[in-house]
Amino acid sequence: MNAVLLALLSRFGERVRDERGDVPGWVMITVMTAGLVAALWAVAGPELERMLREALSSVA
Repeated sequence: MNAVLLALLSRFGERVRDERGDVPGWVMITVMTAGLVAALWAVAGPELERMLREALSSVA
């Protein structure tokens, strides 16, 4: 029984380590995505605000 339990625990431990992923890669993707959103917002923000105001004024 102990041998089976140890075998299961060792296999589970390997899976946890394998599926941990590449943390620095995910951080880089998140930071780059946030940078792209900020850049697009800076460029397109005024136009998006104008479009929203026109859409809301046409409804009222």
